[in-house]
Amino acid sequence: QVQLVESGGGLVQPGGSLRLSCAASGFTLDYYALGWFRQAPGKEREGVACISSGDGLTYYPESVKGRFTISRDNAKNTVFLQMNSLKPEDTAVYHCAAFFPPGDYVRSLDPGDYNYWGQGTQVTVSS
Repeated sequence: QVQLVESGGGLVQPGGSLRLSCAASGFTLDYYALGWFRQAPGKEREGVACISSGDGLTYYPESVKGRFTISRDNAKNTVFLQMNSLKPEDTAVYHCAAFFPPGDYVRSLDPGDYNYWGQGTQVTVSS
């Protein structure tokens, strides 16, 4: 059974940090492009980081660039999202996702490209 399971969410003060993890089972992440998305109440799902399968090329939207870092550990079949300098507007449910790309340089922030999704982990940034 293909599964992605996120962990590491929680409550953090503004300016703090969290590291999210997403462990895969039932398939090997090595050949998949990976992404992290978030969804706040009443808002559309937003891509916040993505990484290609090959050289680990990454891409971030301006809203998180310089604060968030996506990384992958293929040996552990896990993808991570390091979030620093967190702001109240970062509050959302964070999901990891995966898709099989047409090339090892491909990465995407379009949710429609992704086939596999985790159930999400809540991140709340508040004092």
